[in-house]
Amino acid sequence: MLVLSRQRDESIIIGDHIVVTIVDIRGDKVRLGIKAPPEVSVHREEIYDLIQKEAEQKEAANPDVSTD
Repeated sequence: MLVLSRQRDESIIIGDHIVVTIVDIRGDKVRLGIKAPPEVSVHREEIYDLIQKEAEQKEAANPDVSTD
């Protein structure tokens, strides 16, 4: 894991097309702005986990259906 220190309005670049900017810092909360191409999904971890769980449940309920 890469750990970086950034201040408000500073950014990091991931690859050539993703920019993460520190928008605000209030106490122990940091607000991030993320610019990414439309084909890149960006989710909070808990939402991503929920999406994965639902996909697994759907696959288990329909094992003969191909998701390719």
